[in-house]
Amino acid sequence: MMGKLIPVILALVGLGGGVGAGLFLRPAPPPQDQATAAAEKAADDAEHAEAGEGEDGEPKEGAPEYVKLNNQFVVPVVEEGRVAALVVLSLSLEIEPGNTDKVYLREPKLRDSFLQVMFDHANTGGFSGSFTDGSNLVVLRTSLKEAGAQVLGPMITDVLITDIARQDS
Repeated sequence: MMGKLIPVILALVGLGGGVGAGLFLRPAPPPQDQATAAAEKAADDAEHAEAGEGEDGEPKEGAPEYVKLNNQFVVPVVEEGRVAALVVLSLSLEIEPGNTDKVYLREPKLRDSFLQVMFDHANTGGFSGSFTDGSNLVVLRTSLKEAGAQVLGPMITDVLITDIARQDS
């Protein structure tokens, strides 16, 4: 019995010794000069400001919040009475701060309104041809924002199309 444990014990001791030696002999981090540290801090501050965040990474007062809708939208493109393609979209909403919970509470109604807009857009040919053309997407975004405003009121400031793909049959 003892003969079977010796190799296991030796392996554990060797593993522990290797980890300890690696930590102890690890090289020191390279010293940073003050100019490099100041440049990194300035870049970090600019990144937070661009994202609408304060120095602590928290959103600034009055900065919009973004709510990603949980599921994708699948819209059939019907041509001559048959499904010619499927369009899959992911949406996020830009809303006034502090309203995220209200959006999620009304998400079923919001999804219904958005789907109706997307079905109408598909039926008018909006997802045919060059469907990612800027003017097509502006029309779709505007219609989605109007539908969202009917459900959420003025708390919604924009609708963002984060993903869009079309799969032809």
